[in-house]
Amino acid sequence: MTSPPPWQPPPEQAAAAPPVPVGPTGPEVVNTQNTSLGDGVNRCPRCGSTDIQLRASTGMLICLFCRHEWNEQKAQGELFDDGDLTQLRGTQVGSGAANIDADANAVVTLKCQGCGAEVVVNTEAAMSSRCHWCRHVLTINNQIANGAVPDAVLPFAVSHEDAVARITEFASKRRTFANRQFLKEFTPQNVVGVYMPYMVVDGNVSSDVYGHGEVETGRYTRGSGDDRRTYYDADVYQIHRHVDFTVDDLTIESSAERANMDTRVNTNNIINTILPFDTTNAVRWNANYLNGFSSEKRDQDVDQLRPALENQLLSIARSQVAPATSRYDRGVRWESEGLDVHGTRWVSMYLPVWLYSYFQKDKNMVHYIAVNGRTGETMGSIPVAQGRLLAVSAAVGVVVEAIAIVVLVVS
Repeated sequence: MTSPPPWQPPPEQAAAAPPVPVGPTGPEVVNTQNTSLGDGVNRCPRCGSTDIQLRASTGMLICLFCRHEWNEQKAQGELFDDGDLTQLRGTQVGSGAANIDADANAVVTLKCQGCGAEVVVNTEAAMSSRCHWCRHVLTINNQIANGAVPDAVLPFAVSHEDAVARITEFASKRRTFANRQFLKEFTPQNVVGVYMPYMVVDGNVSSDVYGHGEVETGRYTRGSGDDRRTYYDADVYQIHRHVDFTVDDLTIESSAERANMDTRVNTNNIINTILPFDTTNAVRWNANYLNGFSSEKRDQDVDQLRPALENQLLSIARSQVAPATSRYDRGVRWESEGLDVHGTRWVSMYLPVWLYSYFQKDKNMVHYIAVNGRTGETMGSIPVAQGRLLAVSAAVGVVVEAIAIVVLVVS
């Protein structure tokens, strides 16, 4: 008995690739549109069902009807020529990372290919919707000008159950000093899987740093008792170091709200502590990877993110030259820095994060515990019981003081 041939989409299903805008002086925009998919009904390649979602345990898409599993092509080597980064020149931008049109409508109306009904998708909050008549799932796959469709997506590999366990363990280790109200209300099962918007950047860079370094030539003390002081003699040198380096898959947040590190109102900066992501395993865009998860679209363009990139590049440059300054045993003080960015490549990408949030009413602050959706790395913030912390600190201080007194008496 021979198996039936795979289901084939109608010819109008595949969308034509959008034009590639290349300005005379602007960045080179590389078309990253997944032309095998279009907006609307996208079916299982085996049975034609549209009930498709990600299976986190395998990182693959699974048809909920026939259980067939498959994946999109890896983005690396497909979206860009993944060659020698030392030859990178100018600015290359994926079409999913192109400038956002402020007038672009986030609400998209699709015509269901199953029954002909019109289905509305609000891309501010979701990338798919189910037709209320024939129950087909319709997805957004064509890149639109509001920044909602990136070049690539890195699928979740950590399951909801695993994320709950990791968050529970993280909080349990901090129960001693945790706010009592938090412990009563802690419900890790409410963790939400979120695709966060990032720019993934390759770069070819040179940097020059200037400063002063000191080499100790002598050490001596003056005075006695409480007035005893130690002094140093040192030779001071002017220093200049030059370094050429490349960066591969540097991640930069492309949401202005998430990049806001105001710790007085929230602790979303903890997301940066669960880096890095294995972005080399990202795949070409398919909205079905987002089914069952939340997402946040980017609202920052390449030009708005250049200062953040340059800050990271300068930090990398300083670390690169550090081995060449080891002879200055009294340290180095860098006073000026220069950066020459020969070439960059920008790809817009959704990265997976499991996120638990807790609002502390008395402090008017939101605390977050985050789990890297690929590696399981976990970090977060938990409300602290200040009275308990002070009491323990005071007790420790008394014990230390008592030990010091005993040591003095014995000696």
